[in-house]
Amino acid sequence: MTTLLAPVSAPEGTAKPAPALAPGGGLRRRIALRLLALIALGLLWEVAARVLNNPAFIPSPGAVWRQLILTSTTHDGVRGYSGHLLIEHLGVSLRRIVIGSAIGVAGGLLIGVLLGTIGWLRVIAEPVVTFVRALPPLAYFSLFIIWFGIDETPKLWLLSIAALPPVAVATAAAVHGAPSGLVEAARALGAGRWQTVRDVVLPSALPEIFTGVRLAVGVAYSSVVAAETINGVPGIGGMIRDAQRYSQTDVVVLGLFAIGLSGLLIDALLRIAEERLIPWRGIS
Repeated sequence: MTTLLAPVSAPEGTAKPAPALAPGGGLRRRIALRLLALIALGLLWEVAARVLNNPAFIPSPGAVWRQLILTSTTHDGVRGYSGHLLIEHLGVSLRRIVIGSAIGVAGGLLIGVLLGTIGWLRVIAEPVVTFVRALPPLAYFSLFIIWFGIDETPKLWLLSIAALPPVAVATAAAVHGAPSGLVEAARALGAGRWQTVRDVVLPSALPEIFTGVRLAVGVAYSSVVAAETINGVPGIGGMIRDAQRYSQTDVVVLGLFAIGLSGLLIDALLRIAEERLIPWRGIS
């Protein structure tokens, strides 16, 4: 059984239709608008910091910039923050996020395909997935610490469990809602149940699955601070929690920027991968 029944991309030489909600204007205009917005936000931040004059409440952009320099270098015999450079803190957190997201995505894909193709299993297991998705990460992190201690294992479990439900839900919905015409045509040509799933259903569901993957990575990012509340240094979340104890608001803000900017970069890479791997998305 081949993949002839999977969605096909537009013929070579045919321009891919632009998304209906694509922003108007050229690339230069959009970049200029975003730069202006960033400058405006920076000015508002500086004004708010000067008016309140309370660095513990709102640190100035200059204070955050100074912490960026201090945490990225060795100064007065002190290396970065808590003995680790900022890039090292971020690297450890990103490694945890990547491993946890990969485990969660793999588990979510498997569970989603099973829920989308086996009706009785969906009736039994779907409430469990919804239940786990509704739980805040800190609610079960304490349980993982009791079970696995305070090393890497509970952190990876937390990020994996947090990333699993979005992929499972998106995959189950996409697989269950696969075009019935394509499925019936594949079976009429002699394809078995799992051949139909592999060659027809999954290619059709890939756009929704990829959306679930992006959501899962975002959930893992939002959970990293919770995952690093215990023995989280080195780690950007651990750095934030440690700075919070000593009211170092400028370090906390710097850590939030590090997480947010790296998250934007990862999401941009996922968008590029989506465009390359799913060229038929948006083509009716």
